[in-house]
Amino acid sequence: MDILLTVLLTALLAAPLGLLIARLYAAPASRLTSGLLRLCGVNAALGMNWRQYSVALLGTNAVLAAAAYLVLVTQGALPLNPDHIGAMRWDTALHTAASFITNTNQQHYSGQSGLSYFSQLVAIVTLQFVTPAAGMAALFAVLRGLRGEVNVGNYYLDVTRALGALLPASLLLAVLLTSQGVPSTWSGAKSATLLQPQRVEGQLLTTQTIPVGPVAAMVAIKQLGTNGGGWYGPNSSTPLENPTPLSNLASMVSLILFPVSLVIASGVFLNRRRFSAALLGVMTVTSAALITGVVLAERQPNAALLGHAARGGNMEGKEVRLGTDATALWASLTTQTSNGSVSGMHDSLNPLGGLVPQLGMFLNDVYGGIGVGMINMLVFVILTVFIAGLMVGRTPELFGRKIEVREIKLASLLILLQPALVLGFTALTLAVPSLSGTSNPGFHGLSQVLYEYNSAYANNGSGFEGLGDNTPWWNVTCAAVLILARFLPILAPLAIAGLLATKKAAPETSGTLRVDTPVFAGMLLGVMVLLQLLNFAPALVLGPVAEQLSLTRAAATTPAASTAATTPATTPAAPTPAAVPTTHSAPLTGAAR
Repeated sequence: MDILLTVLLTALLAAPLGLLIARLYAAPASRLTSGLLRLCGVNAALGMNWRQYSVALLGTNAVLAAAAYLVLVTQGALPLNPDHIGAMRWDTALHTAASFITNTNQQHYSGQSGLSYFSQLVAIVTLQFVTPAAGMAALFAVLRGLRGEVNVGNYYLDVTRALGALLPASLLLAVLLTSQGVPSTWSGAKSATLLQPQRVEGQLLTTQTIPVGPVAAMVAIKQLGTNGGGWYGPNSSTPLENPTPLSNLASMVSLILFPVSLVIASGVFLNRRRFSAALLGVMTVTSAALITGVVLAERQPNAALLGHAARGGNMEGKEVRLGTDATALWASLTTQTSNGSVSGMHDSLNPLGGLVPQLGMFLNDVYGGIGVGMINMLVFVILTVFIAGLMVGRTPELFGRKIEVREIKLASLLILLQPALVLGFTALTLAVPSLSGTSNPGFHGLSQVLYEYNSAYANNGSGFEGLGDNTPWWNVTCAAVLILARFLPILAPLAIAGLLATKKAAPETSGTLRVDTPVFAGMLLGVMVLLQLLNFAPALVLGPVAEQLSLTRAAATTPAASTAATTPATTPAAPTPAAVPTTHSAPLTGAAR
């Protein structure tokens, strides 16, 4: 039911939103927008070529990242800090600034105890609005280049247009979440008396401190902006961010709404609706395969519980109120986009269940992040056109413009950048065990490290927690991956679009390769899958595949497991997985993402 409702609501909302966004970017700047930009010293009527657009994008992002870093390292002396949270350590602040300026929101800290209200709102939430807006702006700049326009737009105007779409949507979602019980207050943490005192490490506890704050506003843009960074460490698995079935459904729809809408908007903006329909079809088929894979994997029992409980799905690391299917659906959707928010612990997924989020991030274009997901798909379109042209002996063309050496070099370098960074840093970290901080030896430890760098490159932010990642090594290396993986995949397509815009478009003939047909869509899907399998299949075999095989073998040789496999279930599965041995659970360090 969760899957069906999510798909139906997304389909109903994405089409009108996509049309609205396309019209927003096609229309001239309003007087209000022009006036606001003029106050900031920007002439909205002044266009930019791709180089000027790139400089504007990089410059504004550099200034915002530096400002966020300063806020984080001085938050102890700043206002709106009722819980008296101190300054963030330099390397954690560096990673946090890099993470949020890249729309990743990878958190090596726990939000409710690591940031003041001032830092959450001024540094974090500001970037959660601006960075998806920058991605959307970059997409429409690339689309203008593909239309043959050397003037690819005005960066500042494009960002303002994106904010015009994100702000109202976030306001509506924040009101809905507040109505469902998500905190929305400026007061400090609350104290509650426990119904039953608990003894922790020899100390008797009778009260519990519950951090609150303006949470609903952050959660709204967290979901809609493919950000994912939560107010609380456990993210959307905690009832304080995701309290009801309605909030869960709204959050899942929100995390893919804008990425899907931008595919539709691209077709309208290019006046090539069949082309965008073909791309949306490829994304949807891939999405359905990934969702099916993780849902089926999580319906299988946890290997550690065989012989100890009735047969049932893997409930380790999941909220009982959500169950396996809803948690698996969220895990798949959040890694198909660059959102990265979680409603359960990905580290506790069954091995093959954990493989699916990795695949979604390796592809990085199944809807993807706001703007950048569609840009990544266009890079694969260019590579597919080039391969198809070689197969039939024709000069490859896209929308009538020849794809030549410079364009293919840029696209190819982008494809190679991902394995170079992800696999390179994974190998280096595993080569020095003291740096890795893994909580599990063997196959799962490799998966933890691979996932962290994969998540950083995909600007996703989710993680296999239990990993001790709040160290100078992890913070600095992930920051490097975050910056390179955000801006190079934006700048290179901008350059490609700028180069194509200068070429004369040839009229389409019967011999022109059509990029809006089912045949091309099938070839595009094949190129995507084959390229990424060639890049990452060995690492996946050494990680989740090997772990699954080892667990299967262990289960087959355990008498208790054999008995459980032949005994019908008569009682519900244990709802508290922490009370039984688990395959790879570990204490959380930092945020659950």
